[in-house]
Amino acid sequence: MTELQPIHEDPHLLVLDKPAGLLCVPGRGEDKQDCLSARALRQWPDALVVHRLDMATSGLVLMARSPQMQRALGDAFATRQVHKGYEAIVDGLLPATEDWSLIDAPLAADWPRRPLQKIDPAGKPSQTRWRVKRQLPERQASHLWLEPLTGRSHQLRVHLLSIGHPILGDALYGDDAVRERAPRLLLHATTLEFIHPVDGRLCRFESPPPFD
Repeated sequence: MTELQPIHEDPHLLVLDKPAGLLCVPGRGEDKQDCLSARALRQWPDALVVHRLDMATSGLVLMARSPQMQRALGDAFATRQVHKGYEAIVDGLLPATEDWSLIDAPLAADWPRRPLQKIDPAGKPSQTRWRVKRQLPERQASHLWLEPLTGRSHQLRVHLLSIGHPILGDALYGDDAVRERAPRLLLHATTLEFIHPVDGRLCRFESPPPFD
């Protein structure tokens, strides 16, 4: 199996670039044991999971190399001190402006259809900022920058669906037409920015989306 090529490696943490279609952590069943964390452990036996991306989402994943660092980074995520940026291509043309728009819609598990999530007034507060990077009129699509202000499961996918612009290739939330317009979910975690818990320096990592 090909070795992982880290975006960043130091004695305290790792930044990896997860491909689409790979789980972050093992699932149930023998066929779901291959995952990013298992591959990382083969190269870095001290690697510990801090956060996750959906299996269908590609991009930057941060891992700790000690329990103390795992707690520190986990706390940073919990207190919104880690800036996360994504890019996605969605159905439909959205207006290209310099201003960020906000989706403020609480999310809850859609229990009869687990693991799906849904907009629910009684759900957990959930906010996503978005802005158009470029319009794609020939594809009747828009390339967006996304900033989740909260970290709910499937947040970006459900929020964009809720405003009528599902992510292309979304097999969970898109209809047949949306699913068929891309060979994968066109969602990529492009940036991670945080203060390094050990030396206090500002860390920023980037990964360009593998789609256009």
